[in-house]
Amino acid sequence: MIEFMDVTFVHQNGVRALDGVSLRVEAGEVVALVGENGAGKTTLVKHVTGLLKPASGSVLVDGVDTRKASTAQLSRKVGVAFQNPDHQLFSETVEEEMSFALRNFGYSPELVQNRVSWGLELFGLEEYRKSSPLVLSGGEKKRLTLACILAWDPQMVILDEPTVGQDSIQKEKLAGTIQMLMSTGKTIVVVSHDIEFLWPMQPRVVVMKGGKVVGDGPARELMQDRELLDSARVAQPQLVEFYQLLERRPRAPFVHPLDAGRWVEEGIRP
Repeated sequence: MIEFMDVTFVHQNGVRALDGVSLRVEAGEVVALVGENGAGKTTLVKHVTGLLKPASGSVLVDGVDTRKASTAQLSRKVGVAFQNPDHQLFSETVEEEMSFALRNFGYSPELVQNRVSWGLELFGLEEYRKSSPLVLSGGEKKRLTLACILAWDPQMVILDEPTVGQDSIQKEKLAGTIQMLMSTGKTIVVVSHDIEFLWPMQPRVVVMKGGKVVGDGPARELMQDRELLDSARVAQPQLVEFYQLLERRPRAPFVHPLDAGRWVEEGIRP
């Protein structure tokens, strides 16, 4: 569904943001991209929608080379909620923001209204229907961008730092929404520093460092590799850290219940 083949990208200032990245995301997979700031995660995501083109190598989305397709064509298949929602919001009202893509994709007026109402209710934004997106808080803007994307039902959904600015209740709702998308077979890529949010989903985890992929595997295995995570400045989930701490503690020798009872009577300590 998404394939990077030896992709390199260099910014105008000479910084090599991607350095020989090869990565394949299959249809229906849930993938978490993790790594410190500047590791290349957002740059990689922008290549999927064609906002950036590789200096060398190639990126295929559903078999289409992103250098030969427009961003508008790719957006029909891939919905991206970027880290900064101000880069995506431009309409005068929340309602118009949600309906813009739907109208451009040719949905009927009735279906547009139905999907707009569904998205606003799902993300708790109904009261802002006639308000400007500019009056929303940072967390509300992020929920609006996600609502806009899900309304047109793309097959691939990419979320860049979706939990930033969200309280625990909204994080729980977001996790439920992702679970819903997973159940429908969507391809989901989540870029996040919020390891505690990612861990319950048990995604495939891709670790990036310095524009390279330095780790790739199931969360239950990769999140136990403390040396790899430390090198990429990625935190371990607290549950994994606690489990490994218990594993390192010396264990008391096994004492047979009959011996224990006798030792207690005789005042002997094992």
